[in-house]
Amino acid sequence: MPRHIVIDVRRLGDFGIGTYIRNLVQALARSDKESRYTLVTFNKGPSELADLGPNFRTAEYPRPDTDVIQNAAFPFFLRRLHPDLVHIPLNSVPYWLQRPYVVTIHDMSSLLYPARGDVRGAMHQERYRRGAARAERIIAVSHSTRRDIESFMRIPNERIRTIYSAPDPSFGLNPDTTQDEQILQRYSIQPPFILYAGTIRPQKNVPRLVEAFAVIRSELENHPLLGNLKLVIIGDELSRYPAVRRAVVATRVEPFVRFLGFVPLDTLKVFYRAATLFAFPSLHEGFGLAPLEAMACGTPVVASDIPALVEAVGDAAELVTPDNLFDVARGLRSVLLDENRRRDLSQIGRVRAQRFDWDDTARSVLDVYREITS
Repeated sequence: MPRHIVIDVRRLGDFGIGTYIRNLVQALARSDKESRYTLVTFNKGPSELADLGPNFRTAEYPRPDTDVIQNAAFPFFLRRLHPDLVHIPLNSVPYWLQRPYVVTIHDMSSLLYPARGDVRGAMHQERYRRGAARAERIIAVSHSTRRDIESFMRIPNERIRTIYSAPDPSFGLNPDTTQDEQILQRYSIQPPFILYAGTIRPQKNVPRLVEAFAVIRSELENHPLLGNLKLVIIGDELSRYPAVRRAVVATRVEPFVRFLGFVPLDTLKVFYRAATLFAFPSLHEGFGLAPLEAMACGTPVVASDIPALVEAVGDAAELVTPDNLFDVARGLRSVLLDENRRRDLSQIGRVRAQRFDWDDTARSVLDVYREITS
């Protein structure tokens, strides 16, 4: 009998984890024609899961993984599927999930930067630790995250596998310039602009990016090409993070900062391609998927010099110290004002992004499945 793998894909529509789920599943479909796969979807499965092959099917589950009865109801639902192995693609493991299971940990931010300090926050952290501790294998998306898992959760090294993610292959495709221009016009945004894309949680350091942008704006106010420089922020709803709005008001750059919230994937690609540079001064990351997406589009990147991002971008980005406002401003300035530097970063960034490949990722994940089910 072929092994039966169940993968929880309910987060397919999320900003970063959705990229991971979509591309991993599609690459597994290309790599593995023998195993049986059941993909657990939130209500009706999206079109990305169609035509994967005869060994793939979907099972609809009506509740998200944030539901209050997730810990009991979802394991009961999974038992009826009779899996040989369950893969939870982020560390949101139901309390009574049957073993064996694999969990992918993308970063340790929920432990290092807890969103809540109350009983619910403590329960989340306890479930996070328990989910990792009971996993047959943990997939860490970088060596940096692997070290964090070992250090903070005391998970034995032999139960952890480092398997890199990769940019969505569509980021490297040639654009339709007419369509790109139409989308930018729809949002009333034209270059030059600095782009940030991602969540706006505290560890993402977006207020510091706003402050560094304000420094650069004042210096370039009379520049013939960059005098109308803007900052475009794509990500969460701004109302959830008042510190970012306060930074914009305090630095008096309201006319030059645009918050777009979440945008469709095709729109995100347009903004990556049109940006003068992509800025990512994060304080903590598990990997560095957003900078790699920008690189795949040929956009120069300014990124933090923290270990996980250096592991992703190597020497193909302008690196800055994220907790130093003036160094973040320096990095932005050096790329904005040096056309040769921008061109070099664009070229080496494309090459760097191509080093990460979803077919390689899927083969490594499949090896983990085989280790457990053989």
